[in-house]
Amino acid sequence: MSPLEPAEVPRSLLGLRIAVLVSGGIAAYKVADLVSRLVQAGCEVRVAMTASATRFVGPPTFQGVSGRPVLTDLFASGGAPEPHVELGDWAQVVLVAPATADLLARIAQGRADDLVAATVLAARCPAVIAPAMNDAMWSKRAVAENVETVRRRGYLVIEPEAGHLASGHAGAGRLPGAQILLAAMAQAIGQHQDLDGRRVVVTAGGTREPIDPVRFISNYSSGKMGYSVAVAAADRGARVTLITTASHPSHPGIEARPVETADDMQLALREQLPGVHLLVMAAAVADFRPVRKVTHKIRREQQPELVLELERIGDILEDVSRQPGAEGVYRLGFAAEDADLLANATEKMARKRLDAIFANDISRTDIGFGVDHNAGMLLLRDGTRLDFERMTKREIADRLLDVVVPRLKS
Repeated sequence: MSPLEPAEVPRSLLGLRIAVLVSGGIAAYKVADLVSRLVQAGCEVRVAMTASATRFVGPPTFQGVSGRPVLTDLFASGGAPEPHVELGDWAQVVLVAPATADLLARIAQGRADDLVAATVLAARCPAVIAPAMNDAMWSKRAVAENVETVRRRGYLVIEPEAGHLASGHAGAGRLPGAQILLAAMAQAIGQHQDLDGRRVVVTAGGTREPIDPVRFISNYSSGKMGYSVAVAAADRGARVTLITTASHPSHPGIEARPVETADDMQLALREQLPGVHLLVMAAAVADFRPVRKVTHKIRREQQPELVLELERIGDILEDVSRQPGAEGVYRLGFAAEDADLLANATEKMARKRLDAIFANDISRTDIGFGVDHNAGMLLLRDGTRLDFERMTKREIADRLLDVVVPRLKS
């Protein structure tokens, strides 16, 4: 593999989160240089290795060039309880290099018996698989059938190059050069950019309605679901504006618009609506607010009891749905319900003039407010219903976009 300058990394890969999965072939040493150059070009790279890969290149090598601990054990203590799921959620593109004949077979069979195979199966982003092995192994019918199966399932397989092999033989089996691997990753990313050129607005978090300068009425919404949708949309090429009451990690593809109250959120939505293709209302907007806001701190010693008079807040989504130009915006809402999930969500979708609504059961403690997982049902205006089992909010976000994106207007 020839030296690779950072400038040679395709522009579409710059700044991306890349998972590099290494299996046990002699070509593993070449991948260390590729990881180093990706990091120098501004990419975030995490490396996972099979047990046999560590016999060719030690994990400290990849840790040194990536600046991150190397994952090697599916059941290691500490860190994420499901490292393959966490890595699969995190990555924007996966590179499997070198992919041995054994790993190819396991991927073709859908197995998840080590961290690398499990991550390939759990990843929801594009994956590039670069086989490298002895020429006799590569020529076998069993390997060819596994490659065909892997391709048919949507993975981009880059065939090995011909040349001198470590075994002393000459033939097809060498890991492709750096530029070919980089171009393949860029191609895979390009195929996944189904929101390229689209504008997406997402709301997140629970609004805060002030009582006095230090107290407010709010709810338990953490904004995690809305943020997950925003990240998923940005990773698919959209220009995303996140209107949020919560704090979130920065993301290069997301413009954050901090707000506090329902009125703030409504004003921000009115400003952002022109030119939007998809509006995702994941925020938990307060239904009521104090009629009067006290301009000074209410002191307990001066106020033996406090009675709040509340007024109803207008429905933001109904207001947005009636704005000029809103008819061209695909509107996805959320319904947090503790009973009659289907009936309440159906009524809400009709009343708010939504194209789709995702409903989840807030009586469950393992999903919804404040946690990293969710589950529920997606209802579409045409009567379609899709049930989503418990999974990470990022996975939910990707599943929602898988359904919604093909329905957006051009």
